[in-house]
Amino acid sequence: MADGEVLTRIDDDVLRVTINRPGKRNPLSRSVLSAIGEAFATHRDRQDLRLAVLTGMGDKSFAAGGDLREVESIRETEASRQFSNESHAALDAVRHFPLPVVAALNGDALGGGAELAVACDVRVMAAHARIGFIQGRINISTSWGGGVDLARLVGHARALSLLSRSAVIGGTEAMSIGLAEAVAGAGEDFGTFVEAFVAPMRRQAPRVLRGFKAVALAQRLGLPRERCRALELEHFVTSWVHDDHWNAAAKVLAPAQPQ
Repeated sequence: MADGEVLTRIDDDVLRVTINRPGKRNPLSRSVLSAIGEAFATHRDRQDLRLAVLTGMGDKSFAAGGDLREVESIRETEASRQFSNESHAALDAVRHFPLPVVAALNGDALGGGAELAVACDVRVMAAHARIGFIQGRINISTSWGGGVDLARLVGHARALSLLSRSAVIGGTEAMSIGLAEAVAGAGEDFGTFVEAFVAPMRRQAPRVLRGFKAVALAQRLGLPRERCRALELEHFVTSWVHDDHWNAAAKVLAPAQPQ
């Protein structure tokens, strides 16, 4: 999509998905969530991709929570259950994307935005960005799988502390507890920072990255060890017998050229 609430483009080997509602701090309306899910579902089988980068437009907000004005009319039990299920399914398309998904937090990720951030595999943050599960401030709990994802990332005790205090934390603290992988320096161009972070991923073969993601996702889903081993073996064998492996190995084994 060239325009709209969610921008999607293929940049050589990277799927780039951008929430494009900066004037309202990128709130996650039902249509935005649906478009995010559709973007990841549509491109999951592209064999030329190496990773995906999900971000927000502007420099203030990665994603705010749900669009409260839009969902204000959802007041009945079944309607709220349906809303939760469809939003969870959209984030599942992100979680189950077969390649690494990097959340580039260009600004604050709050409430549902924090749930979207932890649905991704890796989070990198601009110097001023913050992340916070602030659902409790409007007297609701997490709904889209974010509470489970947070506990997996930081442990159940710390997750409960963050959730129950509606804490909003910056990049340094997020890194210290395993919620972020990297934080840009003050004044550092965030776009350049993100590209430097993903550059090593872009040097990996796509099928190898699919193997790494499969093992990580199996652990994330709590699959039995034997199933994790079967997935690891399957991807190892596929990559081992491929010409990409033998071409790379030949370069390593080639005798050094005399100076």
